[in-house]
Amino acid sequence: MKHLSNKPHILIVGGGHAGIEAALAVSRMGKKCCIITMDPKALGRMSCNPAIGGLAKGQMVREIDVFGGIMGIGADVAGLQFKILNRSKGKSVWSPRAQVDKRLYEQYVNEAISKDQKITLLEGEVVRLIIKNNALGGVLLRSGEKIYARSVVLTCGTFLNGLVHIGERKIRAGRMGEQGADGITEFLVSLGFSCGRLKTGTPPRLIADTVNWEKLEVSSGDRNPTPFSYSSSDFNPPNIPCYTAQTSPACHEIIRENLFLSPMFSGDVSGIGPRYCPSIEDKIHRFSHRDSHTLFLEPEWRNSNQIYTNGFSTSLPEKIQLKALRCVAGLEQVEFYRPGYAIEYDFFPPSQLKSSLESKDLPGLFFAGQINGTSGYEEAAAQGLIAGANSANFITSRNPLILGRDEAYIGVLIDDLVTKDTLEPYRMFTSRAEYRLLLRYSNAGERLVEKSLKHELITLEVYEKIFNYFNFCKNILKSLDTTLHPDEINPMLISIGEPPIKQGCSAKKILKRPAIAIKQLPQRSLGAAPARQIPSYFAEEMFMEAEAIIKYDGYIKRQLKQIKKMEKQEHINIPIGFDYLKMSGLSKEAREKLNTVKPETLGQAFRVSGVSPADASVLSVYLSK
Repeated sequence: MKHLSNKPHILIVGGGHAGIEAALAVSRMGKKCCIITMDPKALGRMSCNPAIGGLAKGQMVREIDVFGGIMGIGADVAGLQFKILNRSKGKSVWSPRAQVDKRLYEQYVNEAISKDQKITLLEGEVVRLIIKNNALGGVLLRSGEKIYARSVVLTCGTFLNGLVHIGERKIRAGRMGEQGADGITEFLVSLGFSCGRLKTGTPPRLIADTVNWEKLEVSSGDRNPTPFSYSSSDFNPPNIPCYTAQTSPACHEIIRENLFLSPMFSGDVSGIGPRYCPSIEDKIHRFSHRDSHTLFLEPEWRNSNQIYTNGFSTSLPEKIQLKALRCVAGLEQVEFYRPGYAIEYDFFPPSQLKSSLESKDLPGLFFAGQINGTSGYEEAAAQGLIAGANSANFITSRNPLILGRDEAYIGVLIDDLVTKDTLEPYRMFTSRAEYRLLLRYSNAGERLVEKSLKHELITLEVYEKIFNYFNFCKNILKSLDTTLHPDEINPMLISIGEPPIKQGCSAKKILKRPAIAIKQLPQRSLGAAPARQIPSYFAEEMFMEAEAIIKYDGYIKRQLKQIKKMEKQEHINIPIGFDYLKMSGLSKEAREKLNTVKPETLGQAFRVSGVSPADASVLSVYLSK
């Protein structure tokens, strides 16, 4: 561990996914920072599931990569299998996901931090901020040591007053086996910040040798996998299989009979759990008509004897967990490495933040990750990157990095956080993005690379690499203007039941037919072979991207028109200190919500929960005057 020799510009509290991305972003922008963590050995730990990406999350990982983040390339290095999800649906919602070797991922992240000369690592527990003359000046550690800096990024995860539940057992911890943190919540509340309580859970870890694998179904990755990172080279993951099992009526009955022992049902847990990633107790209670639920058994690292039971998150007593799982075919003799558990923790409603993730009331203080009420590695990493970049922008008095809802899933994530009520842990889905046709994982580079370079988050070399990929895509689109003649295209069209053409027409027009895939077109209409510096997996992705552009052309134009129409209100700033309570034309709920959230722009105000179209109209007219 490096010693704190030079005074850092920025302090980052916490060494999880948000803290890691924040520190590396600060470093890429040429500033020094210090990560303060209670356990340096836990840096970048994948504390829950051994996977990165998934529906909408995969898009965010690709976006993080365009901004120079480590999550994508770390997953590519440590990946055990890769899969594109949602292939049965339109290409706009295809999402990459990878099973990851947790140990190798941690090792990769730790090496990156240790080699970075602008990042120092300090073991310690922050208990309060140093504030002098109403300005942020650093942090105070439990040891009494003071560390000074102009900006602080809080990425405390589930550690703030963390409480682990396993049946009636309660353990004060940040996560199983790790000490919780107290002091920060109480100090922030004393400053006037509001806080709340949330809950998340994790499933049991099984001993692989006690599973009868022959009774389970194999789930492999894609044969031709796609990496997350534009910088990945020699990408050839091993495609190690996962397995699926099905719960049984007997398993459900055991859980049903013991619901009163679950802290979530007994009232022992005050925090609200994630609706979209429910516990097995919640699934069986809410979906009582279903006889079974799918469980995914995933290795936690290569050759691991520790198996993650995805789909069986629970806080029931250990004996009940084991009894229920032994009613599942293939798990009749199963033993635990560790039981599942629930954890509740403090969070700070992110409506108290600007779109830059900076506090509205204390300049220089940024929040990122589960402290903002989110759930998931990817959501945390995305926030960490933005908070880290903006802490660097803050100390240099530069404009913050802010992403719009039409620019990135990260933009949707942050806008939702700062404008909507956080009633449960926030998880990203494609359905949250109204412009998801524009936010394909395959066009993340084209969407964001200019902004990334402008904020000095990537090198010119990385910029040129991404630019070349999309230049190849543009060449494919140009080639699709090639005229195809009936004799060269009709045999293929007839073979798949498509009407033949009677006269020459462009390949682009043929490709607009829903049943036609780009690789079914004659080679001469697809242009020259890709340059050597474009790996085969990205060449294939660029063909897919060109096909999406052609097929979605009408929808894309319609969404771009909507964005242009909304653009004006997105740029109408609302004065700081604007008093909504005095606006009698607004409904009572709108006045209260707007006064709490304090939106920065008219567009944000329209998206605040409780603001009706009529309220929006009143506010728009008032501000225009």
